[in-house]
Amino acid sequence: MHIAILTFEGFNELDSLIALGILHRVKKPGWRVSIASPTARVRSMNGVALEAQATLQDASAADAVIVGSGMQTREVVADPALMAQLRLDPARQLLGAQCSGTLVLARLGLLQDVPACTDLTTKPWVEAAGVEILNQPFFARGNVATAGGCLASQYLAAWVIARLEGVAAAEAAMHYVAPVGEKEEYVARMLANVAPFVEGVFAPA
Repeated sequence: MHIAILTFEGFNELDSLIALGILHRVKKPGWRVSIASPTARVRSMNGVALEAQATLQDASAADAVIVGSGMQTREVVADPALMAQLRLDPARQLLGAQCSGTLVLARLGLLQDVPACTDLTTKPWVEAAGVEILNQPFFARGNVATAGGCLASQYLAAWVIARLEGVAAAEAAMHYVAPVGEKEEYVARMLANVAPFVEGVFAPA
């Protein structure tokens, strides 16, 4: 099972790396989580250099893909050659997007008639792409999910785990990373946001 986190130049560390950390709480043979980028190394919005573990082509073949956000997302969607490499398909993959990553899914035509979540800065750009924006941290329909706000990345990661391995696995992952003394509260909040959108364990095509 391969989960790829699309991470572009100018990426937001909270979006890509929180999801990476939570997704790695699943300890199962064959479970692989990768940072997938268009280049061998990308630099974050705060200057942190990160080496890619997978290519965009690898991500297009992954079982699940999370599209991270960053300061240069509008440049990403304006690059036809780069966008052409993203062969994403909800018929065979779980697809998620975090904040401005929602704009990527919108431009790929993957949010047609699907309301979405994003951050407040990106909201007008996604609306201009014809997508209804919801005032909530997480939403999913079928195999496509979106999250709005950096710390909502926990819900996106939990949804992927719940869809691939079941809700109990998502609860265990969230319990591990949640603050001491607040673990039950964090798990309950995750379930309130994610569980209504979990339709059962996903079987990749």
